Amino acid sequence: MNATAPKSLVEIAYDSELTRQCGRVLVDALADHLDGVQAGDGLVQRWRDPELNISDAAGWLEAAEFSGPDGVLDQFKELLELSLQRGQNLNHPRCVGHQVPAPLPLVGLFDAVTTMTNQVQGVYEMGPWGIAAERAVIDRIGKQIGYTAGEFGGLVTSGGSLGNLTALLAARNEACPWVWGDGNQPHAVTDEAGMHDEGQRADARMPVLVVHADAHYCIDRAAGVMGIGKANVLKVPLDEQRRMDVSALEGLLASLRADGVPIIAVVAVACTTAVGAFDPIDSIADVCSRHGVWLHVDAAHGGAVCLSRRHRHLVRGLERADSVVFDAHKMMFVPAVCALVFYRNKQNRFRAFEQTAPYLFDPSAPDMSEYDNGVVTFECTKRSAALGLWAALSMFGLDLFEQLVDRVFHVAQQLYDLLDAAKQFEVLGQPQANIVVFRFLPEMLTRQSGDTSDAASLKLSQLQLRIRRAMLESGFAYLTQTTLSGNAYLRCTIMNPLTDESQLSKIITEVNRVGPLLWTELQETGLATD
Repeated sequence: MNATAPKSLVEIAYDSELTRQCGRVLVDALADHLDGVQAGDGLVQRWRDPELNISDAAGWLEAAEFSGPDGVLDQFKELLELSLQRGQNLNHPRCVGHQVPAPLPLVGLFDAVTTMTNQVQGVYEMGPWGIAAERAVIDRIGKQIGYTAGEFGGLVTSGGSLGNLTALLAARNEACPWVWGDGNQPHAVTDEAGMHDEGQRADARMPVLVVHADAHYCIDRAAGVMGIGKANVLKVPLDEQRRMDVSALEGLLASLRADGVPIIAVVAVACTTAVGAFDPIDSIADVCSRHGVWLHVDAAHGGAVCLSRRHRHLVRGLERADSVVFDAHKMMFVPAVCALVFYRNKQNRFRAFEQTAPYLFDPSAPDMSEYDNGVVTFECTKRSAALGLWAALSMFGLDLFEQLVDRVFHVAQQLYDLLDAAKQFEVLGQPQANIVVFRFLPEMLTRQSGDTSDAASLKLSQLQLRIRRAMLESGFAYLTQTTLSGNAYLRCTIMNPLTDESQLSKIITEVNRVGPLLWTELQETGLATD
């Protein structure tokens, strides 16, 4: 009787044959979707108002009703098609916006292993192969950075923001060991080694963080989370290439040391989000070494250039950093999120967090803590984010990733050359990476280039924002914007290795078409007030 009894809803939801059927539908649909999108067919995005999308998504939940296994398969197909239609097409060659890649398709497929088996990594016994793969990836990439085998260590976490916070917590606990137990409070530093002196309470100062002036906003967030306070995040001036000014850093650290101010770390960048500038890490490391200060490098975007023989000079000295954050979900082209955190001294992995969890860590096997990620990461239930990257490295080796970096850097240079040759554009310097910053100049402004009034600058900035918005809502291309010295610019980041010069030319042609129309509209209606 039990053999003929209908399956329960739970049994159907876990039925392996239904999974197989839906899996075939999924793979075929994804392959067909990528085939068209990667060829440049259709729109980059079908723009819809957020509230319309939310309403449609909610409608599915309100109408949800089980209609048997066959009905589930039909609904799976419908939901899949809807999700592909309504999403952002990062694989489209005219998607040149944020620093999010067109991910390697095979890595996406392999990621299903993690998703389907739910490999978590708080402790080794919960995700043994995932942790093994993660350690192998950290070791392989760390050696490419130039760290000494056997001396460095690292971890994988959920994104560069969390990676930077984790590394800076380690730096904070190294420079200010009293904070974890006693909280943030003024202390004095009296010697070059950075040791605090409890007897100097009269000159006690709050600890500071010294950062690149264009550092990613997550650094300010990390400072806020750590309770440092915005006033104690000190921005180092930039040189003409928007890199950290090394002489200014030297003077600032000397002054702070002379005043007995505890310094948590210097945060250098490789490269900046705004324009793709790489700090001179080797020179910065010299300064930090002289003053006994922890050097942290936010290489979330540009860390992968260490894999390219042609471009690795941009991160010369990276192996001297005490900690480095390196997003594989940027220029290693794996799906979000997979951020690598490296420590030059592997023991510093354990500096960020100082606590115990008796229910989690097994006191009968204390040596296993070396492999338990819960002691080194903010997360406990952490997915095995590096398994797909490990698979790609195993299948293709480092050569693929070198070619990916070289390819997108080359295409960015092609975009620069096209824009530089067109009289209607002002390009903000040769690209150091795969980021190109520029603005469209109406013909009448190129003839009247002497108008530098605030009103003219504001109107020109408004034009860039309207051009970007028009491209977004039409779905023709996807660009982003940035603001430098109070002026708005258009910004392209080449994160699709299949983008080529022909697609870039189409984007420029479209900007040339809509730019004058929007400029005329702006002249007639005036500046936006929002």
